[in-house]
Amino acid sequence: MSEDALDPALPIVDAHHHLWDFGPILGALDGLQHPLLDLIRDVPRFLHDELMAELSGGHNVVATVMVECGAFYDAGAPQKFQPIGEIEHANGVAARSASGIYGPTRLCSAMVGYADLALGDEVIPVLERAAMAGGNRLRGIRIMAPYDEDPDVVGPMVPAVAGLYGSDEFRSGFAHLGRFDLSFDAWVLEPQLPEVEDLAKAFSDQPIVLNHVGTPLGIAGYAGKLTERFETWRESISRLAQLDNVSVKLSGLAMPYCAFPGLGMDTRPTSSQLAELWAPYIETCIEAFGPSRSMFASNFPVEKWGADYTTLWNAFKRIASAASDEEKAMLFSGTANQVYRIAQPAPQS
Repeated sequence: MSEDALDPALPIVDAHHHLWDFGPILGALDGLQHPLLDLIRDVPRFLHDELMAELSGGHNVVATVMVECGAFYDAGAPQKFQPIGEIEHANGVAARSASGIYGPTRLCSAMVGYADLALGDEVIPVLERAAMAGGNRLRGIRIMAPYDEDPDVVGPMVPAVAGLYGSDEFRSGFAHLGRFDLSFDAWVLEPQLPEVEDLAKAFSDQPIVLNHVGTPLGIAGYAGKLTERFETWRESISRLAQLDNVSVKLSGLAMPYCAFPGLGMDTRPTSSQLAELWAPYIETCIEAFGPSRSMFASNFPVEKWGADYTTLWNAFKRIASAASDEEKAMLFSGTANQVYRIAQPAPQS
């Protein structure tokens, strides 16, 4: 049963969502098994209309940040330029939304695209072209790097290699982000958090956004170990928070990688139930990073695996209920506005 939105006037910047259309390639997934693939089969399309439908649940989402997911690559371009197709698509959605005819929410006000930083100096023309394609909305680059020796943890849809963020090739390209005023979104799994720490120390002037509270694990070989590994995760978060160039997205906990008990595609927990499950992780992050370096995000449609959109934001609001108005403003919109340099539209007369 769907819930009514709590505190519906609170402005929200959804700091992390995706746009995709995997319908045409579903056949290629036949025979492959992973909970994330089950979600993709259930939600093969998530574009402007599907996102707007999620936003209709009553929360005051004033802007959103599109984050890359490997969709809409330009098949006719040289390989290193192909990911720019995803940025071009998102910029089109942003332009459509900026017309105002679909309502006051500004979709894709900021974008985090993909560029192969392992190209080293050769990534410079890619970043130049990506910036132009983004229409002054490209704010960052993300390279997904979740890796575990057990292939059943990550699954076949998110290929990565061990130690990517520490490789010389990656760092040679990473060093160019600053000249384009681009932040870096880092997605790793909990055991890999020291790799983000090492990267952030090596590039202390480069803004880094840790995705999904560092992705605690409860899947495959980690099944049943969330509680056992909590202290290891907490210590890693504490060390990262000591680095001023790192901020954190309070998201990802409804993904199948965490596999919290009672979550799944066939169950719809209440926001109270979600808040009870997630509070230890979110409260730890807020305490460590502070509201000025923490931002809530939906990570939709991936988190549709464990929660619906309205209930997800209700859970966040329940967890933050004891925060001051100023702290809530930062957590739900202010930090995202600062990190991704989002200018809010003028009020409609």
